[in-house]
Amino acid sequence: MIKVEVRKGQPIEKAIAIFKKKVKQSGLMIELRDRSFYSKKSDILRERKKKAILRNKYKVLKEKETE
Repeated sequence: MIKVEVRKGQPIEKAIAIFKKKVKQSGLMIELRDRSFYSKKSDILRERKKKAILRNKYKVLKEKETE
């Protein structure tokens, strides 16, 4: 559970910004979006494989740039 304590004298807007940042870093909204409808196991595995291929592609490109 994500909690943000508002300190004395701290504006509410600042606390909201901190909360939004923590939610984004935790990946909570992405998980909620993914769970909003049922996905077959094969679809999940296919998506993971596509993401792994993309990660590898960008990793190779980055290595070529540094050389």
